[in-house]
Amino acid sequence: MNTQTQSAFFSAEEAVRHPSSIGATVPYESVNDSRLVGRDGELEVLRAFVRDALTDGATLVVRGAAGSGKSEILEAGAGSAAAAGARILRCTGIRGGRPPELSGLLQVLWPVLGDARRLLTGRQFHALETLLVDGAPAPQDRGRMPFAVLGALEAVSADQPLLIVVDNWDALDEPSRDVLAFVARRTAGRPLGLLMSARPQHTRPASAEGLPELLLHPLPWAQSAALLAKTRPGNDPRTERELLATAAGNPLALLELPTQADHSAPYLPASSDRLAAALAPWTAQLPAGTRDLLLVAALHPTADIPALLSAASRLGGVALDLAAVEPAERQGIVMFDGMRLHFSHPATAGAVVHGTGPRRCRSAHAALAAELKQGSVRHMWHLSQAVEGPDPELAARLEDVHGHALRQNEPGTAVRLLRRAADLYSRPEDQGRCLLRAAQLAYGADWVRMARTLAHHALRLPLGPLGTLCAERLTRLESSPARPADPAAWPTPVGAAEQDSALELAQLVAPTVTKDIERAGALLSFLDRLPDRADDPRLLHAMATAMPLRRSSAVIERLPDALGRGDLPVRDLERLGEAALLAGAPLQALDLQRQAERRCRFHDLHDLMPGVLLRQGLAHLVTGDWGQAERAFRRCGESAEERGHDHHTTAAGLLEQLTRGLRTGTVVSWDDARARDVARRSVAAMDDIVAVSTGWAQVESGDFAAGYTTLARLLAAPAPCTAALFALVPFAEAADAVNAADEARARLRQLERELGPEHAPIVSVGLAVAQAVLAVDQHGAPLYERAFAMDLSHHHFLEASLRLAHGRWLRRRREFSDSRVTLRQAAATFAMIGAEARVARITEELRASGESAGTVTSGASRPAPAAGLLNAQELRIATLAGQGLSNRQIGAECGLSPRTIGSYLYQIFPRLGVTTRAQLATALRNEPVG
Repeated sequence: MNTQTQSAFFSAEEAVRHPSSIGATVPYESVNDSRLVGRDGELEVLRAFVRDALTDGATLVVRGAAGSGKSEILEAGAGSAAAAGARILRCTGIRGGRPPELSGLLQVLWPVLGDARRLLTGRQFHALETLLVDGAPAPQDRGRMPFAVLGALEAVSADQPLLIVVDNWDALDEPSRDVLAFVARRTAGRPLGLLMSARPQHTRPASAEGLPELLLHPLPWAQSAALLAKTRPGNDPRTERELLATAAGNPLALLELPTQADHSAPYLPASSDRLAAALAPWTAQLPAGTRDLLLVAALHPTADIPALLSAASRLGGVALDLAAVEPAERQGIVMFDGMRLHFSHPATAGAVVHGTGPRRCRSAHAALAAELKQGSVRHMWHLSQAVEGPDPELAARLEDVHGHALRQNEPGTAVRLLRRAADLYSRPEDQGRCLLRAAQLAYGADWVRMARTLAHHALRLPLGPLGTLCAERLTRLESSPARPADPAAWPTPVGAAEQDSALELAQLVAPTVTKDIERAGALLSFLDRLPDRADDPRLLHAMATAMPLRRSSAVIERLPDALGRGDLPVRDLERLGEAALLAGAPLQALDLQRQAERRCRFHDLHDLMPGVLLRQGLAHLVTGDWGQAERAFRRCGESAEERGHDHHTTAAGLLEQLTRGLRTGTVVSWDDARARDVARRSVAAMDDIVAVSTGWAQVESGDFAAGYTTLARLLAAPAPCTAALFALVPFAEAADAVNAADEARARLRQLERELGPEHAPIVSVGLAVAQAVLAVDQHGAPLYERAFAMDLSHHHFLEASLRLAHGRWLRRRREFSDSRVTLRQAAATFAMIGAEARVARITEELRASGESAGTVTSGASRPAPAAGLLNAQELRIATLAGQGLSNRQIGAECGLSPRTIGSYLYQIFPRLGVTTRAQLATALRNEPVG
């Protein structure tokens, strides 16, 4: 017996002595399939394979990346077969070495050699024994090997159904791979199955071609989140999102990735021994220059290849060129696109540098810092990771540069810079200031647990009076404060740090004072004492939140100044959009949220997208464009579900149902208190929105008495519900229907006095239309003239409601011809915005005006065609764009500039409910070009 075969022999013999290591011939306990989260389809294929294998023979190769769950799938298949009475034989390939020849076959056959001796003829068994045990087969005998093995397995399977489970088939020795592939193609007609696993390969072994495969794709986001919650519960939302992003659907990474410590220095991507062995088993055997290149690439994955090569050369002291990339490419660790290196999986970056010592890691950071632009965010970050001990000068530079990170929409980087600055400062006052600012930024990014932890650390250090109040508030984010905030007692802030604390504190307190006019007024007085920050998005957001619709003029006037502050980060655009919406400027809010959406797409800020889409839907809802609102909420729900944002998913689902209820006149019942609590995390005013939508839907359904009661209660003094101020028209319609017009007129006059001269323009329009709806016949003309004189061009619901009321008023005055014209205009607008429930009301009015209802109902209940939403020029441009023409080509056809065409399309897309040119063709189908 030669040395190589003897080694294989003893490996197989050891496996037989300890059968639990390979599970051979011992009673096998069925694996619980519930461990395989998100693999229902794969398990169904596996069950079908086991049924076929144990009756007529079958082969299946489970192919997937490292850590994708191939071994678990094999365990499930083996368990199912064992439960059905099959005998299980196993072998496993080992990566990272050169296995002895025939070692794989010996693992499979050794447990059944005794049975083979009994079932085969003496000559057959002797030939098999000679080939496997007495030495590696001579070249002239290799051709006999597959037939001898097949004969032995066939004989054993005739006695009892047999399943051969081969883990890491592609890591077996070559003769074993070829023989097992030969057997795999000849299982038909025998109770013999081969279940093998392998990794994807650029060049697949010829022996594997044509074998049936089961591909294991990465788990979707939602199923990854379910697996993480099941196996590693208790993570805060930020940590969970980071783990999900790095794991990228890889089950092993979800189980093994450690949580990254933000304050650890020097920074190194997180990994584990098991993950490193699975994703990068050959790293230690790579050339030193390649390992240096992988280290700097893992620390700065977005750097271009020239910078990485220079940094790696500086680190190793040897000049490197592109040849250093090739060994890592051959191992499948990285891919090179000509400019940048891309790791094969996000977790591979941590796997290839796992175990790197702190000194070497600092040297790599220093090498990267030397190659990057001086003073840039990345340069300062790597520089901070290359030093040990206090360095106040560097800490001050880090504190200064964190603002650049914010403008680049990198709040996480800004927080890390401030935390590192706190480590490098020596004075407690400086440390406290940095930690508090980091806590404020963490709260703004919705990282509640981190914000609370940082605030606790900051409170142990000297802070200013407002900084202390802000830190105390941040430590109680998920609990009620010990005492209500009293803005009247707050001192005037001195210095930039205290002003930042004042604005952050105002944002924290503003939602809690909306029902308390005295404290809300005190907060606004405090904000008025900050003239240097009058156009700060945080100040405008706090002002609009504290007293919605009452300081509208000031908020709306300052919006252009706030936008002129430069390239605002997405979070500030969101704040300004929310402030505009609360101030009663939904069109400006919609424009700001669309800007935020474009920034999110440009910077790949997918986590922020659900919130942006949700606020777009709210802006559409306020304008009365219910069709667009419903679409926005649906897009929000889809985006949130993909990213695992349960609160946005729940809120979007509820708001979509409420909007559909308004369109169709259906009252939505939402009794799930837990879901309502979850939705409040996305929209603080969710309870008010639900209450107002319920009353409004009651009006749309024709239950005017219930609708009037609900809306009147919400508009009652002393603090009317803000959301109800957008429902003044349905309130007036319900009051007119139940003969409560006098009471409603009195309430509207009182509201106008209470809101004062600075109330929102949309509320002014709503008041004017509501008062016209309630007009007494003989006094209606001036009220209608006043309402029609207002700017209704962007308030389609209010305009259509005014025309509906005016048409009724004209009919009562027996001006039937004018009444029908006005009512038809109202019907067209309601059809455009998707207000289906109003069709019956307009039909009744038209019938009373002497017109057949068929001309209205025939088309109003269907979605409005494009011809009804666009004028001739817009329809022509949309059709040409849907045919694939560029803006320049369309401009040449229509005699307009490309910029003008872009402006047209910007208005056309939301009207048709599309987001891409490709969708225009469907939206415009059967529409002629104008």
